[in-house]
Amino acid sequence: MARAPATDSALDLSRAAPSLGVGCHVVLVDGEPVLPPDQIPSLVDAKTGNFHITLGAFLRRLLTGRIRAEEIEAETRAQIESLQSRGVHITHIDAHKHTHMFPIVLRPVLRAAHACGIRAVRNPFEPAWAVRASAGASLARIAEVTLLRWMQPRCAKVIAEAGFTTTDGTIAMVGTGVLNTAMVRSLLNQLPEGLWELVTHPGYNDTDLARVRTRLRASREIERNALIAVREFPEIDLISFADLRSSEPLNNVSSVG
Repeated sequence: MARAPATDSALDLSRAAPSLGVGCHVVLVDGEPVLPPDQIPSLVDAKTGNFHITLGAFLRRLLTGRIRAEEIEAETRAQIESLQSRGVHITHIDAHKHTHMFPIVLRPVLRAAHACGIRAVRNPFEPAWAVRASAGASLARIAEVTLLRWMQPRCAKVIAEAGFTTTDGTIAMVGTGVLNTAMVRSLLNQLPEGLWELVTHPGYNDTDLARVRTRLRASREIERNALIAVREFPEIDLISFADLRSSEPLNNVSSVG
């Protein structure tokens, strides 16, 4: 995120680990814009100058034609350039709350990323096999991920037409908030050949997190410890989005993000 309380700390960590793939997590909802609010009026709440807090509010405006694509593109480019100007090599693009899974958001986001020299994007769709391997996920989350999968062919077409590279999909999406060691093992035991991104939210449930508006608190520690289980699968190659530039097919590869 280009504008978040821990952005500066994250940038320091990225500079200390130059081999780490760092993406720009584009924020269009529940956050502060980089551009002045008067330049992106369709994206922000006129009362606060910030993005609308809930995904529902964003989608209602998006699906009724009240959000301008050129403003999405401008704000996305501003966020990417903000990070790049601070010495970060951006390897890929994705979006907060996966708003880029909607083609009317994806197209301007990809245009902005392309202008900034980025050619890789997160595939935000979780395959059915991974959902079945995620015992303990809520029925509501499973229904949500399954329903949204209908957009995958359209998004894949947009990504291909834009000349971007992506993975075969993400895993642990339905596990958000409940991911633990058993679920990580289950997913990796059933991982098919291909390129997969393991999406997690590890962290520390400390006083800094207490200041952030999020439902993911105690789960941060659990997910952080659960990632140790990845070491039990040496046959899986761990790569970053920087390695997706090649068009050569890769087998048994997992990108941990």
